[in-house]
Amino acid sequence: MNEVKKVDQEIYDLIKQEERRQADKIRLIASENYVSSAVLEATSSVLTNKYSEGYAGKRYYEGQQIIDQVEELAIERAKELFGAEHVNVQPYSGSPANLAVYLAFLKPGDTILGMALPHGGHLTHGAKVSISGKYFNAESYGLSPDNGFLDYESIREKARSCKPALIIAGHSAYPRELDFEYFREIADEVGAILLVDMAHFAGLVAGGVHQSPIPYADVVTTTTHKSLRGPRGAIIMCKQEHAAAIDKAVFPGIQGGPHNHTTAAMAVAFKEALAPEFKDYARQVVDNAVALSDTLKKWDFDLVTGGSDNHLILVDLTNKEVTGKIAAKALDRAGIVLNYNAVPNDKRKPFDPSGVRLGTAAVTSRGFREAQMVQVGEWINAVISEPENDRLISEIAEDVASYCREFPAPGIDI
Repeated sequence: MNEVKKVDQEIYDLIKQEERRQADKIRLIASENYVSSAVLEATSSVLTNKYSEGYAGKRYYEGQQIIDQVEELAIERAKELFGAEHVNVQPYSGSPANLAVYLAFLKPGDTILGMALPHGGHLTHGAKVSISGKYFNAESYGLSPDNGFLDYESIREKARSCKPALIIAGHSAYPRELDFEYFREIADEVGAILLVDMAHFAGLVAGGVHQSPIPYADVVTTTTHKSLRGPRGAIIMCKQEHAAAIDKAVFPGIQGGPHNHTTAAMAVAFKEALAPEFKDYARQVVDNAVALSDTLKKWDFDLVTGGSDNHLILVDLTNKEVTGKIAAKALDRAGIVLNYNAVPNDKRKPFDPSGVRLGTAAVTSRGFREAQMVQVGEWINAVISEPENDRLISEIAEDVASYCREFPAPGIDI
């Protein structure tokens, strides 16, 4: 960082402050993780200098001899990691990846069916404030009011009635595995394309602890960060018959040149995910989620669906008589970072909902195991029990920072 410090002291100081924050706090944001030093180095490489519209062997600019090899390497590693027939590694992020899928298969006004945002879906799955809800006739399915689980027969009935051209299976706040075979049956029955958005659990699929959607879906999208521990980017995987449509939708459909430094970092992350140690990490992510769930339930926290099959936990704080926003801000002051989140059938507004969302990927990357998750759960209970107790929160923040020093954050040298 010497050159940044020399050129821009303000940005240098902010980066250093962020390094310290990431090192000294317990990060339970379900969509965050730590990348390795190797991934960080690739993202800051000279590959950012090169413009590369098009695809390997078919570029619009000269000088692509090296870039083509980088992109082809990322593609081949992704194919090996997930068993995909075709992979596009150029999407800038998850939202553009989903938009490209819509462009490939749909016309404006076509019907799509996805999980409702208040029930754990994503903005790009048809939320009215998103382009996916403005350009398409977006229908939604939700969770059972009885147990918080997906009701697949209800989804089937919804699909029969609205006859979507495309069905989205995926979520941003659902703590259970999806039944991809059931979604496939529904899509076949109504003649719909099946898109699986596995942005949250792709690392668990890669690590072999979560069922893969690849055999069931027409198209699969995923970000490459979150549980996959790669850079901030995305990929689209599909059956070979859809390859041309997907590639045209990404470029020239919605994007220009790819971010080559990100593509290289993806390739590095995919190589890391192909190593045996990644399976151990993925298994520990799930074990840690179970351990944290059990600890919170011991303190009478109300967990949506009663627990977790993946990296994610959704907690309804109604019985604690504290809102999700108040809890999240108090926990942040205590050095425990998560986000407030709506819960199924939430009666509160989205910006001040009833719940919080937790994820165990980032802390697992630091080396946390079940014993550490029990301690984290104890701290969460203490803070939420007294969210206005500044003395208690300050003491916990000091304990958290000290605790974190025993588990150095990957990629951060302090």
